[in-house]
Amino acid sequence: MSYIIAGFILLALLCFVLLTAYRAWKYSRLPLHARLELYPVPKEGGGRARYGGSYYEESKWWSKPRTLSKANETKDILMEMLFIRKLFDNNKGLWWVSYVFHIGIYCLFAWTVMLLVSTIWPLDVHIYTAAIAGMAGYCLATLGALGLLIRRIFDTDLRSYTTPVEYFNLILILLVLISGIISWLFVCTPFFAASQILFFTGLALSPIIYIHLALLGIMLIYIPASKMSHYVGKFFAFHKVLWDNDPNSKGSQVNLHLQKAAKAAQTQKPEWLAPHTGMVAPATEQIPTSSERGNEP
Repeated sequence: MSYIIAGFILLALLCFVLLTAYRAWKYSRLPLHARLELYPVPKEGGGRARYGGSYYEESKWWSKPRTLSKANETKDILMEMLFIRKLFDNNKGLWWVSYVFHIGIYCLFAWTVMLLVSTIWPLDVHIYTAAIAGMAGYCLATLGALGLLIRRIFDTDLRSYTTPVEYFNLILILLVLISGIISWLFVCTPFFAASQILFFTGLALSPIIYIHLALLGIMLIYIPASKMSHYVGKFFAFHKVLWDNDPNSKGSQVNLHLQKAAKAAQTQKPEWLAPHTGMVAPATEQIPTSSERGNEP
């Protein structure tokens, strides 16, 4: 059984990485979005991002090089990643539980990396640091997931547009977290379990550990295929939608995308009939004229 679980967890980790990369690849190949050009755009340089300006303010802007600010763009995306700033600005009541949950996830991610390293490099300081990160991650993520579930159940505004899948996602996360806490507190340390799994020792472990690892593996495979893959989509939503105000100049990526879309549209045949389409309906489907219909109301 331990060999099966060990192989499943390693396969799940590989699937998580590959499916995440596939999701990013799919997003990168989507057609050009409807260009919103909503300001402020953080990458606008020359101080224009501060007040929501753009390069269109410049006279003959098309003949001048654009001034972009990578530093300001990086700062803005880090504020969103680390502090979920837009949720804080628009819904502070929901932000608290969401932020606690996400900070817990970040801690668990760091803990997982340190846990894997500790199996090869078991220094005491490293193990203690990993243990603190893991405990903090489990506590924060569990409180946050439980708070989000309670909010979606009892908050009438959230409940009205919460789908069954979203309840399932939170319950699955809670099952993984709670089984992990029980395994750590009452069975064995995760450092011991990780070494058994990583090195395929074949040593039998407690059933609760097998349950925890099975749920964890299922979640790792499921996340990139579900709406929880927003950790990938958010990059494209910001960089390729909200912040994309690149000019449609000759030879630009925007221009190439539009040309490609225009060529694709020319090959499509309309599915409805109208005089300007140049298409004629089959004889069996000719639409009767008004005189042929008589005095129909």
